[in-house]
Amino acid sequence: MTTPAEHHDWTEAGFATRAIHAGQEADPTTGAVVPPIYQVSTYKQDGVGGLRGGYEYSRSANPTRTALEDALASVEGGARGFAFASGLAAEDTLLRAALRPGDHMVIPDDAYGGSYRLIARVLGPWGVEHSAVDLRDLDAVTAAVEPGRTKVVWVETPTNPLLGVSDIAAIAAIARAAGAVLVVDNTFATPYLQQPLALGADAVVHSTTKYVGGHSDVVGGAVVVADGAQLPVGLEGPTGGTALADAVAFHQNASGAVAGPFDAWLTLRGLRTLAVRMDRHCANALAVARFLAEHPAVTEVIYPGLESHPDHELAQRQMRGSGGMVAFRTGSREKALEVCARAKVFTLAESLGGVESLIEHPAQMTHASVAGSALEVPDDLVRLSVGIEDVADLVADLGQALA
Repeated sequence: MTTPAEHHDWTEAGFATRAIHAGQEADPTTGAVVPPIYQVSTYKQDGVGGLRGGYEYSRSANPTRTALEDALASVEGGARGFAFASGLAAEDTLLRAALRPGDHMVIPDDAYGGSYRLIARVLGPWGVEHSAVDLRDLDAVTAAVEPGRTKVVWVETPTNPLLGVSDIAAIAAIARAAGAVLVVDNTFATPYLQQPLALGADAVVHSTTKYVGGHSDVVGGAVVVADGAQLPVGLEGPTGGTALADAVAFHQNASGAVAGPFDAWLTLRGLRTLAVRMDRHCANALAVARFLAEHPAVTEVIYPGLESHPDHELAQRQMRGSGGMVAFRTGSREKALEVCARAKVFTLAESLGGVESLIEHPAQMTHASVAGSALEVPDDLVRLSVGIEDVADLVADLGQALA
């Protein structure tokens, strides 16, 4: 906990400075420069209702989690941050806050498989309908929005695993005109490379398991809400009022899928080095993409940093860098599986965003839940999470895997 006298306003500081310092002032008792892990479930009260710093029970709030939530809000340029036990817990909480049975939402036609499963198979039976469209086609987005009924427009940019890039500002205008909330999954880009709230989004979500944590050792999720963001038109929060952040806070506490203190601490530790890691991820990914683009065994390379990518110019305007994810096609399912099996420096595993490079076959791994649907991914697609190893070793490994 910090005292008011020690709190510093980091609003005007640069990104890396905020990632290291926002919400993380030195402990006033010991001077510890890293926030302590408050591994505690309950807190002593000074008389009934006499809470110290507002803490009474760690599902409702915990000082370590508060530090992470404040830091995430700062780096995303948002008003309030909320930390969860997983990315899907964050998504579920936000969607239940912003939707009611009978509502409709617009999603990408190449959405992350886990998000699609949540929307189609959990919220669907609850009475929420969805339309999956190519979010790069603004006319299609406009046509899919049903004024008065569409309450959430859900954007992933870049998408997983096909790395499509959507125009956040343009879609924000479409959503706003319909009275809907615009949510951007910023997991692939991270707040270092992309600032959706500044472009008009009402909220961002993250699987902090990925780049924010950055070391493949913690599972977590986050929601950050823009200053002044409101619930969809016509909706009132569970405690009254229309503030989106208040509704998310209520549902976070009521549902309880919060980040534990140690997980929050690990995620906060990862956030501190996000800027330098992302610079290396981006540089390595671009080099890998260029190598693959020249390889005769590769039929297509998908990476926003290549001029061949259809959304290259938009990515250059909207993002600070093109990210660490690369996808490529091999022409056949058998060849894709062979490449995955032969890789040695690239580890065959799901997830992404860690310091180590990973390789996977989306059709059978991360996106198996969309098999047979309109969101099904090509079976010759290979997805790479390019880590921060020596890039020469990554290129050599892919070369021998493709040989």
